[in-house]
Amino acid sequence: MGSQENWESTSDAAVAEASSLNSEQYQKKMRRRKEVQEKRIAQASPKKGLIIVNTGNGKGKTTAALGMVLRSLGHGYKVAIVQFIKGAWEPSEKKVFDLWQNQLEFHAMGEGFTWETQDRDRDTEKALAAWQKALEYIRNPEFQLVLLDEVNVALKLGYLQAEEILTGLEQKPDDNHVILTGRGAPQALIDAADLVTEMNLVKHPFREQGVKAQPGIEF
Repeated sequence: MGSQENWESTSDAAVAEASSLNSEQYQKKMRRRKEVQEKRIAQASPKKGLIIVNTGNGKGKTTAALGMVLRSLGHGYKVAIVQFIKGAWEPSEKKVFDLWQNQLEFHAMGEGFTWETQDRDRDTEKALAAWQKALEYIRNPEFQLVLLDEVNVALKLGYLQAEEILTGLEQKPDDNHVILTGRGAPQALIDAADLVTEMNLVKHPFREQGVKAQPGIEF
């Protein structure tokens, strides 16, 4: 996280400096910044299949991943979603994604929260089945993006092993992307990923105000 902290502190300093400049100084500074940015972009690789991890205790991990799903669908790409914990209910996003039946494969293969299922052996069996289904799409070059929703939770609970997931990720085509969501992502997965975002919880309406999960927000 050190590099991120350094970037943020540098960015804050740059904003403070920019606010103190007159119009001519600001324009000159932004012109230099544009030149540097264009040089970086010109030197960057045109394409690379990414391993993306959304983790942390804050809300928004799956939501952010679904935003990438929508982008991919908008580009005409084929996408697969495998949900490792959800499945005991019909997620509202599945209804929306029915509009893209020709591009999207959606599998909600869990049976709900562990305090509801109360059966570790069955939860493990379901997680393993979900992983085998996910592997079919990870290996398939036709699927530009594969979302493994809440797989990090299955890892944290010991239903799956990080080594098994990493071995599977090595089998994906070079240009295809895989997103893994859920709190508690293991360090080995974070180390292997190309893009890692940690959602930090600051306030939550259930904890702070006793507000239940609401349609359109949580489900």
